[in-house]
Formats: sequence, structure tokens, C-alpha cells
Amino acid sequence: MTEDVRSQFLSLHLLETLVAVLPVRDENGQPKSLVYGGAERHMITSQARRRAERVHARNRANAGLGALKGRSMGIRTREWALLAARELESAHGWEREEAVATARAVIEASGLKFGDPGKKTVANLTKVLIFAPADAGARIAAHIVAHVDELGEWRDEYLQVQAEAAKKPRRGAKKKADAPSPEDESATENATESAAAKLPPLARTTRDAVLLAIAPRDAVDIALYGRFLAEVPDSPNVDGAVQSSHAFTVHEAEQIDDFYAAADDAKLDRKRNALSFLDAADDAGAGMTGYQSLISGTFYRHAVLDRTQLRTNLRVAGMTEGEAEEAANAAEKEFVNAFVEAFPEAKKNSTASTGSLPALVLAFEGERPYNYAAAFQLPVDEAPESAGGDGPAGPAAVRRLLRHHAFVSRRRKDLRTARVLTYDPRIDDLLGELNLAASGATVVENIEGLTP
Repeated sequence: MTEDVRSQFLSLHLLETLVAVLPVRDENGQPKSLVYGGAERHMITSQARRRAERVHARNRANAGLGALKGRSMGIRTREWALLAARELESAHGWEREEAVATARAVIEASGLKFGDPGKKTVANLTKVLIFAPADAGARIAAHIVAHVDELGEWRDEYLQVQAEAAKKPRRGAKKKADAPSPEDESATENATESAAAKLPPLARTTRDAVLLAIAPRDAVDIALYGRFLAEVPDSPNVDGAVQSSHAFTVHEAEQIDDFYAAADDAKLDRKRNALSFLDAADDAGAGMTGYQSLISGTFYRHAVLDRTQLRTNLRVAGMTEGEAEEAANAAEKEFVNAFVEAFPEAKKNSTASTGSLPALVLAFEGERPYNYAAAFQLPVDEAPESAGGDGPAGPAAVRRLLRHHAFVSRRRKDLRTARVLTYDPRIDDLLGELNLAASGATVVENIEGLTP
């Protein structure tokens, strides 16, 4: 079972212990949780994990590090008009106001919706996040400069029609004090559609250039994580090659509400230098107080890489078979690295959460994905073993996970090349006691060893 045979799916499983952290929270600032096996568990959402991993890989590639160094990567943002305008300013000497107006008009006329023009904070932002190659803004700016004469005339007419449409009172409009009726809303929509119909059309060559700029192209992280852009039907979407599960504690959730008092430096300085007791009393007390919720626990998380989908995405993006194979191998190495190394950065300074290292990483190949969450349906009981419990959650979870894998691997003959990595000396001793050969697993010394 340890022969070096590459299957379609690479399954990754990880156990990590976190203490007094808050890597993700809900709208009320509280830790996220789920109920599983009849017990509440702390949860770190897959969205938070995927972003951390994607940004980790992108930053390494941009810094010339890792297997993806020098390769095209993507950015997910609403600021493409501002990025294109910044390129027009810095590289081509345009004035900012003209650059922003031109970039916004060109991108909007290509089919992407923008925020309310009357609100400065969102006027030049697309309504949805767009995951596109990092150089999309520069490409759009380059096209604008290459066709500046015809686009300048078109832009002036486009903005003039927009301005005139904004000045006209909408049919059926009422005073602000009146609640809008369905007829008013319908009239507003009709007026908007009418104004759009009068806008001068964007040249086909320019629209094609914009859509090509924001197309996935050879951005490796888009091929890995996928994207969905519904606003422009003829801009390709990508089915991601990475599947990620929510991380959850292997035991019942334990939360503390930490009371904190923040000092006011100026106040304390006055108190320290006060000449009398009464002066010092005036400056007594903390500068600010409050509560923050913190969680601790051993988490299980899981992700899968679909190698076939990854290569399909890269080929569709325009790579040859050889180029796609080379890029896919590099992407797999960086994906595994990010799965182990990356961590959501919420409260990273106040909790040092990003410095955590996993207690165990299990990687293996198979003809389908394998999620081992069922191993922890019964919560780990951290009571001492002498009292009938499982003992500390970390070692107990490692035993369960490896026992579960050994059991499954005896019944699923497609599982192969199982590899185990630990950063915990206590877990390393435990691995020496366990019969890893029962599941065909081998211990590796670094992240690179997790990828066959």
C-alpha cells in the first residue's frame, strides 16, 4: 500500500490544539459553534480556512518562495476599477479623477454592476467580489491607453447620458416621507432599465479585453479554489479542485468570557507623578474595560485535492498538457504546505494563534474523498484514564484518527501512500507505540514528505 501510485484524490486530515484564541466569530463577536454527537463543539469555518490558505500561498508565490514562485496568482476584490485607475495614474500619467471615471465606465459597460454613484464609499466598487488574476487591473489600463481616443469620446458620452438620467425625476416617485409602493419600485426599475438602454454601447473589442483580463487565465489559485461570477454569463466560472470542511473540536466546547482592562497611559503618568493623594485619586481606574470571548481545544479539520479537476482547470485556462502537469504538481505541494502552515489571522497579535503547529497531519490517496469526522462523533472525554475517561484530547484524538484510518484502509483497497507528520514530541512517542503498519502509514519528517 505504500507504492508511489497517484490517485485522483489527495485527502488531508489534521489535528491541532489551540489555547485562548478566537480565529473566527459570528456577527455578535461570539465564537462559532455546531452541535455534533449530541454535544456543542467550537467551529472554525471552511471559508476562514480557505482564505487563510489561499492568501498564504499567494503571498509566498509573490515573495518568490515555494513551489509556485513566479506563477500568476489571483486577487478577490471589489476594487478592480480603482486598481485599473491606479495603473493609469502611476504607469501612464493620468489624473486620478479621469482615470477612475474611465476605468469604472469601461468595466461597468462590460456587464459588471457597481455601487450607488451617490455614495462615495461604494460608487467605484463592484457590487460583488471578483476573483481574477492579479494583473487584471494593469491589463484593463493597458487596453484603455492603447485605445484612448475612441474610448475617451465614448466615455464622455456614457457619463453624460448617466448624469442626465440621474437628474430626471422618476415616473411615479413620491416624497421621502411616503413609503414606496410596488408601483414605485416597478417605476424605478423601469427608469433604470430605460437609462441603461440609452447608454452608448461599449466597443466589442474593449468588452472582450475586459472579460479576458478578469478571466481565470493561468492564475493557479483560481484553478485550485474556483470562482463563481454570475453577473457576466460569458465570463467563465471555475469548479474548484479543493474541498474544505469546517474544523471542529473533538470534545465539547469550552468557552471563557475574558474581562479585560486597558490602561490609559496619560492617566497613569499623571497618577505616577501626582504630588498629593487627592490628585492621584482623580486619575484612578482603567482607561477602558470590556469582555472578549476566547476558546481552547483540539480541532479536527479536513481537506481534499481533486487532481483531475485541477488539471482540467489549468488546461481550460490555456495550458498545454505538459504545462498543466508541471503547474498542478507545484500547486499540490503549495496546497499541502498552506493546509499545514496557514491559519486565520483574527486576533493574531493578542493571542499568537498563527504560531500554532499541528499535533498530527495524515495524508493519503484514494479514488474518492474520505472524511474522518465520524471518528469524533462521540466527544473525547478528557477525564483521566484512571477515572474512565480518554485522557488529554490531543493524544486521544490521534489514537482515534489513526485507528479509524487503519479500520477503513482494511476495507477500502484504493487507499494508498498514507503519510503521517507530527510536531509534538509526545505524539511522536505515541506513534512509536502504535502499529502504523496496519494502515500502511509511514512517518515523515517534514511537509514535503506528505506529498508522494
